[in-house]
Amino acid sequence: MRGLLGHAGPLLVPGPHVLPPLTVIVVAGVLLPKALARGGWAHRTPRLALTVWTLLGVSLIASVSLAALHLLLPAASSHHLSRFLDCWAGLPNGLAGGDARVGAALWAAACAPAVFAVVLVRELLSARRVRARHAALLRLVGSRRPGLCATVLEHDTPAVYCLPGRAPDIVVSSGALKVLTGQQVTAVLEHERAHIAGRHHLLVAAARAFGAVFRPLPLARLARTEVPLLLEMTADDRALRRCSRDALATALYAVASGQTPPMAFAAGGPSAVVRMRRILTPHAPCSPAPRTAFAALAAAAVLTPLVLACCSVPGLAG
Repeated sequence: MRGLLGHAGPLLVPGPHVLPPLTVIVVAGVLLPKALARGGWAHRTPRLALTVWTLLGVSLIASVSLAALHLLLPAASSHHLSRFLDCWAGLPNGLAGGDARVGAALWAAACAPAVFAVVLVRELLSARRVRARHAALLRLVGSRRPGLCATVLEHDTPAVYCLPGRAPDIVVSSGALKVLTGQQVTAVLEHERAHIAGRHHLLVAAARAFGAVFRPLPLARLARTEVPLLLEMTADDRALRRCSRDALATALYAVASGQTPPMAFAAGGPSAVVRMRRILTPHAPCSPAPRTAFAALAAAAVLTPLVLACCSVPGLAG
């Protein structure tokens, strides 16, 4: 084994350089997500909260990659990222001795982002297939209403949802058109258009993929539930630019029990009660202190692994 690795001693005992990325993993993957999920400001400013969730996910992936480097290449000294990238560029030509160890560490560091990317693509393709099958069914049983810019499905249960993607569509049941007023129909349609325009299905797929890859961490588990809820609140806020709070809240109540297909964004759904309470309950403007602190911590969590990588990468000869 010693002959294969060149000098196996340093590989057995991680150096102190592994502590910063491990600290970021604990902070971004465990501590901040729990505090963020409990913070009331997140529901008041859902777009900022989504940004913070995204930053935490990026920081965790970067920190896991950097921790893999430090675990495989512990050393008392460190060197600059330029030499690190030179070694990466030399991998196709083959590396020997210590550089071979560097190559193995580089591939280990690339595993976390690579696995996440593969799972994300799988989630996107799976959701696309489900939506395509449902869209094909709608073409057979639904009717297009140009005035609504939506497809009407004959069904007594009030339901409104959208199918995002390359060929987006909004679906309204005939039952919904019977119970909703004109203003309420406008409200739910604006809600669904917000999902389509914001390409919210991409964030949902990313949250699902992240949850599958990093399942043991609170960040992964909480992101799978919090991100879709925050996206619904973001769509609600956009709808409120064109309609009243009463119109949107009563429309959500009317369609809350409607059944929708997987991978679709429903105006109602299980989060309707929480969102109705948020829409109808007046709340004081959110204090900038907690949201600024969270945004700063999330940004620091992202920047820390990058700064560490640029300033010091262990195990590379100068």
